Formats: sequence, structure tokens, C-alpha cells
Amino acid sequence: MRLLFKAEYRYNLRVMMQKCGYTELRGRDEESYVRVLSRGGYPRFHCYVEVLETGFRINLHLDQKRPSYGEHTAHSGEYDGAVVEREAERLQGMMQSLTR
Repeated sequence: MRLLFKAEYRYNLRVMMQKCGYTELRGRDEESYVRVLSRGGYPRFHCYVEVLETGFRINLHLDQKRPSYGEHTAHSGEYDGAVVEREAERLQGMMQSLTR
């Protein structure tokens, strides 16, 4: 699910994502954040963030399990549905509270 945020914010993007419960995922080419939902690390919400001139865009999905690679790639990512929609609404509300 793609979310677009156009506003002036009080904090930088990393701080805002932390305030929303996300941790930066290091070792990726793209700026990425996760919000883990259980002790095992999965399921987790995973966001790719793109900074724009007028704000930023978040590509949100739910990783149900760790990716498995080999002959086939199994990601088990959900990009829509009730759980992802609720998280998108939560993110939008929290980001709105961080505007100037």
C-alpha cells in the first residue's frame, strides 16, 4: 500500500518513523523501516521510504514470514487487506500529529 505525505514536519524522517514504532533496517540500498509484531521478528510491517521534494512516500506491506530463497522466492508479503489498512491509518494519524 502506497501512502503519500505532503506537509512540513517537525522532525527528520528517521525520527518520525521511530516515533511511529519503526526501526531502520540497515544493509539495504533503499531506505527501509520495520515494525516487528512478535519476538521472532515476523510478522512485521515493512516500509520502503522515498523522499520527495514536497514530502515523502511510504510503500507499506506486511511480511508474514522470513523470505526463503533457492529455486523459488517466497516473500509472503501482503500489500493490502484489513491489517495493512489499519496500519496505514495508524501511520497517517501519527504523521499528522508530527506536522508543524
